[in-house]
Amino acid sequence: MSFHDFDDGPIWNEFQWESHLNEIEKRSEQLRRFITSDPNGNTPRWLILLQESIDELDAVETFIEEELLLDDAYFPEDEDDWEDEEDEWDEDDFFFLDNEFPFDQDDDDDFDSGESWKELSEDYAMDEFGSIENLAIYKEALNYAVDVLKWGETINPTKQSKAVHEFVSNTLTISAKLAGGYSFGFDLDVLGGNIAYTKKALYSANEALANLQKLKKGKLLDSELYFEFHNRLFEIRNEIGIYVQELRDRFHTGMD
Repeated sequence: MSFHDFDDGPIWNEFQWESHLNEIEKRSEQLRRFITSDPNGNTPRWLILLQESIDELDAVETFIEEELLLDDAYFPEDEDDWEDEEDEWDEDDFFFLDNEFPFDQDDDDDFDSGESWKELSEDYAMDEFGSIENLAIYKEALNYAVDVLKWGETINPTKQSKAVHEFVSNTLTISAKLAGGYSFGFDLDVLGGNIAYTKKALYSANEALANLQKLKKGKLLDSELYFEFHNRLFEIRNEIGIYVQELRDRFHTGMD
């Protein structure tokens, strides 16, 4: 992800980053609607992705790619370019070429000599040479989103309520925001941005839990599947909270 160069100014904390991100998201709402909706806005994005994808994992990864691309658009190289670019969006500008997933790091040239092996190690997931594919909470959230999509496919279209769409969308957003935070990296000057994005994943997990409870009342889940989904999501939410605290500790240690 690209972002403004703040090296010449004070280091932002998570709250300054969060305020900045929220403001830019508001300014990019038109772009988000263009990317994530059908022309009439009647079909949730997750259903469209399922129709267009090879399988559920492909649909989840495509959703994450699009979210990362939208987030990348929040950070033009020159802030003065915002007004000039608002009316110049083109559909071809918003999709990765050849369906490239931004975390497929097969080229050893991207890593310092002798360090590329760290990409394969979970011990270095929170390291500049690590890979999000080895970040435990991301893998859990990704697998959970795949299973939720599999469930979503089984629901009769006449029963796909607002609660269903919001539950699925929030579940997908968890992985996307974790990926967005990870793409910032772990250097002190951008760690606040990582935390701010990861908190968005936490918020999405809480929203997903609330919508899951609505689905239980609507009897769209049998008891066994509800408790499985709830227990897994509850653990994911808690682990994201722990991850946020680990990032905060790293930030405060670096500031000391």
